[in-house]
Amino acid sequence: MLIIALILTLIVVSAIVLTKKFNLTRNISLLFMAQPLVMCSAPIIVFIGGLLSSELTSNASLATLPITLLILGIAAGSIPGAMLAKAKGRKFAIFTGFSCLFIAALLSVLATKVASFELFSLASFLFGTGGAFTQQLRFAAIESTKNANDIPKVLAILMLSGVFAAFLGPEIAVIGKNWLNSPHGYAGSFMFLTIFIGLAAVIMLFFEEPKIMEDSSTGGTRALSTIIKQPIFMIAISTATIGFALMSYLMTATPLSMHHMQGHSLIETKWVIQTHIAAMYLPSIITPWLVKKVALKGLLISGSIIYIIVAFIAFSGQEVIHYWWALLLLGIGWNFLFLTGTSLLPQSYKASERHKVQATNDFILFGFQAIASLMAGWVLFTGGWSSVVVTSLPFIVALFFVNLAYFSFIKAKNQIKSN
Repeated sequence: MLIIALILTLIVVSAIVLTKKFNLTRNISLLFMAQPLVMCSAPIIVFIGGLLSSELTSNASLATLPITLLILGIAAGSIPGAMLAKAKGRKFAIFTGFSCLFIAALLSVLATKVASFELFSLASFLFGTGGAFTQQLRFAAIESTKNANDIPKVLAILMLSGVFAAFLGPEIAVIGKNWLNSPHGYAGSFMFLTIFIGLAAVIMLFFEEPKIMEDSSTGGTRALSTIIKQPIFMIAISTATIGFALMSYLMTATPLSMHHMQGHSLIETKWVIQTHIAAMYLPSIITPWLVKKVALKGLLISGSIIYIIVAFIAFSGQEVIHYWWALLLLGIGWNFLFLTGTSLLPQSYKASERHKVQATNDFILFGFQAIASLMAGWVLFTGGWSSVVVTSLPFIVALFFVNLAYFSFIKAKNQIKSN
């Protein structure tokens, strides 16, 4: 409990310090505080989802199904979430997501109490659906940023709050494991989670709906088919999707490979997962500086190279240190790639087109991530950890083709400017 109290204190203190240092709006500060409180639901599922499911079902290959359903829920809810935000505003969509997460947490309590794999799978899908609506947090941050040039900085600051979720989620899972009686534990973990979801809702009551001026000076709203054919859209979506899918693929397989197949302890497994999720967000401390120094193209190539190193380390052994280094670097690489893709996406649409483009982006992104997480369990149990690593290599190669496409796009854009 002391660790959780410390994390909550650090969230508030960090929000105050960052607000003063970077002159952030109140909206960004509120988003920074609320986001880790709801984001910690995902690390809980990632950490214990496979472990708990392996106890609830006799089919070992289905152990990663709840994680897959979590991501499928995000994909399924991405378009309704964006459309609801368009009709009712970002704040309404965010609170809808919070409600889904709260119900999912209560359903998980019931599932663990009655030892139902089916109920837990349903709850995982609902966690994903709620997560899709809370994805509006990052778009709300973009819309709360007055200067477009500050978007990478604001996104990096918001992503930094994920560090707290990285530690908060697994700590909740472990501390609450035996709070409520259940055949395989963890009922108390999900009941504990409801408190944090409620606290996030209280914080977001003070959020003000961003006011966006619809830009019609450059013509009417374009068809989605026209927008997605733009090179910048394809580069943005490819960068984020490949980075996210590969991260999910390796991350989903890790707890099962470590704990169930290699016999490493639950504490060691928790340590690796916590380090990984922290590494996904901690680089955001320096990414605003990196963007100034090397631009987004430098961030893209750096993330791609890091993924190569991840594959090499993951293939070299299965001791705790191998998993730790691989997952640490995997988190850093993901941060660079996701920030690059998210920062490039607004260049592909006008204000009047933002909702449908953002919905399409998230649907594709999380759809592929869901497929990757489902494949992770099947490949792991049929071919082992080495097969998981080897099958990731073609997608790492694809990342370098994305790099070439972006460099060509920048070159063409600079030529147009010079003319």
